[in-house]
Amino acid sequence: MDSERILTQLRSEGYRIAPDYAGADLVVVNTCGFIDSAIEESLDAIGEAIKENGKVIVTGCLGANPQKILEQHPQVLRVTGPHAYDDVLTAVHEYLPPRHDPFLDLVPEQGVRLTPSHYAYLKISEGCNNRCSFCIIPDLRGRLVSRRLDDVLREAERLARAGVKELLVISQDTSAYGSDLRYPEIHWQGETFETRFVDLSRALGTLGIWVRMHYVYPYPHVDAVLPLMAEGKILPYLDIPFQHASPSVLKRMRRPAHAENTLRRIEAWRAICPDLTLRSTFIVGFPGETDAEFEQLLQWLKSAQIDRVGAFMYSPVEGAKANALAEHIPVSVQQERLDTFMQIAQEISAQRLNQKVGSIQTLLIDSVMEDPDQSGEILAIGRTRGDAPEVDGIVEVRGNLDAIRSGSFVEARIVAANDYDLEAVIE
Repeated sequence: MDSERILTQLRSEGYRIAPDYAGADLVVVNTCGFIDSAIEESLDAIGEAIKENGKVIVTGCLGANPQKILEQHPQVLRVTGPHAYDDVLTAVHEYLPPRHDPFLDLVPEQGVRLTPSHYAYLKISEGCNNRCSFCIIPDLRGRLVSRRLDDVLREAERLARAGVKELLVISQDTSAYGSDLRYPEIHWQGETFETRFVDLSRALGTLGIWVRMHYVYPYPHVDAVLPLMAEGKILPYLDIPFQHASPSVLKRMRRPAHAENTLRRIEAWRAICPDLTLRSTFIVGFPGETDAEFEQLLQWLKSAQIDRVGAFMYSPVEGAKANALAEHIPVSVQQERLDTFMQIAQEISAQRLNQKVGSIQTLLIDSVMEDPDQSGEILAIGRTRGDAPEVDGIVEVRGNLDAIRSGSFVEARIVAANDYDLEAVIE
């Protein structure tokens, strides 16, 4: 992730990470500039940093439009754009020159991470070549730039050696990985791999840890990854941003692979890997969305049985092509559609989780704590192979927890389920 990359470099130069504003000599705010709510949240964070500290450098996606930041916060010292790592470091050096200290300059081999020690994000590329009408990420972050496969694998190896149990592979378009490089071959650990999504999955699957794929578009070549999931090489989990199901809406969205028969693909995937968990996000109330198109989305969701679902109402984004589309849907209608959609998604989630009751599941424990509902009882919070951290459900684990620690793998029996979470016992 961008923040971790910046922190790693600064830490290697002797800078320390302050626990709060009061203990900091300088604040770097990494922003998002995609949707209006994210812009407002970023501007609020900048304002808070200025109020609490005063010396603020701004970077990230919102930095692609510095005037928007400076109009509201003219006190910021410097504004840099997305993935402008060198510019951030130059600004930090200017306003807070580094002091050489051979002891402080030492950095763990895996770098500085903001996640718990047992999982980490692995970014494989920057930018995106898609031109979705509701999105301005290509304008903010540029076209697709894939990292070299050997570079990605070396980072993954370092993280695994440092004790990471789960890698979350991320990018703007994970399944397009390597297309900008024309899929060059590399030699790694006695094998030959091409710089493409399937070979990336195959190589990461040799590390012996959980590998979870996020932001995968449903291109036909994704089919080749399903056997790796069925064999246990990588997690049986795909985060695919379908966004809608109506062909006419997807065409207005300018979605890649919008002509694919996704229901047939999902059925084929589950035939290969019955344990597959699908996560997706959707937009309701896209400009021009008719009652019939929305109903088509609902019927698709019922047929697809998506395990993990997130949805939001369409919101205009400054600079997005969709703003020019006719017939923007009233907010009241959008809210009604969102409520209907999420009610169906909740029912599907509850039904699919209930199917796990009675089964033995491998869990990765994220934390162990005292149960707030039962004084003195110890409770562990874990995740199944079908749950990504922070965005999916959790498993509350009770029973014999004496040897259980954060980052442990355990086998537990699922004893109960609700709409989004599970309960388990270690016997």
